[in-house]
Amino acid sequence: MAPAPRRPGDGILSEPIDLDGPRRRRPTYPKVEAVPGLAVTPRGQRDPWTVLSLRGEVLMARDPKGRQHSLTPVPGGFTVRGEAVTLVPPRPRPAAAGTSRTASGSVAGPRQPARVARASRILVEGIHDAELVEKVWGDDLRGEGVVVEVLHGADDLAAVVRGFGPGPGRRLGILLDHLVDGSKESRLAAGVDHPDVLVTGHRYVDVWQAVRPAAVGIRSWPVVPPGTPWKEGVIAALGRDESPAEFWRRVLGSVGDWTDLESDLIGAVERLIDFVTE
Repeated sequence: MAPAPRRPGDGILSEPIDLDGPRRRRPTYPKVEAVPGLAVTPRGQRDPWTVLSLRGEVLMARDPKGRQHSLTPVPGGFTVRGEAVTLVPPRPRPAAAGTSRTASGSVAGPRQPARVARASRILVEGIHDAELVEKVWGDDLRGEGVVVEVLHGADDLAAVVRGFGPGPGRRLGILLDHLVDGSKESRLAAGVDHPDVLVTGHRYVDVWQAVRPAAVGIRSWPVVPPGTPWKEGVIAALGRDESPAEFWRRVLGSVGDWTDLESDLIGAVERLIDFVTE
């Protein structure tokens, strides 16, 4: 029998398109707990790295050359034993009777006097930075014998480093605000080049912003116009009638532990502690 004549419009697109048909599913990857010491290979790398910690959205890992990196784990972004996986924070392990955790998430050891201070130090820009670091990491720092000192501004950073005299066993970690390309802080950091000095920081104009807005009870940190003092501008935009010192006490009081902080600050401080205690 001869084939039926084709009608105008016949073809592979002549039938109705099934918009509700099956879709291509996104790939799924097995979840692996990022326990310290786990060997993982980041996408694009050939050799495995070692997991140091995964807290919130910050993965700290050491590469084969001993350098530490702060990464954001993404689905399928690492391989473990040759298989692409998604790294997730380790599940809390049942603590032994009488044990607890510090505000930084570390397991608290038996209460004992603070360790004798190391020669190494961590420097922060201002008193608010120091108070926030103390509240979250204070127990860890006392246990390690690490002292945090205040710079009261970083304009003379190179001179401070020279005056400290860093060297093996006398390391210096420095935490800066607003450490982004083109900022004054990034230029100051670039002027420090010493194997026993590590400069880290976060992207925020002030450490206030490193506290999650939800913890403070606000939707977001206000954008302050250029030329306006930042702290005063924030308070005015929020409609508060407080001095910066009074409002800071409110912000600091809202912080219970590390989960109330942004990942930028968590990663920066963790790197400094690891550096000065190696």
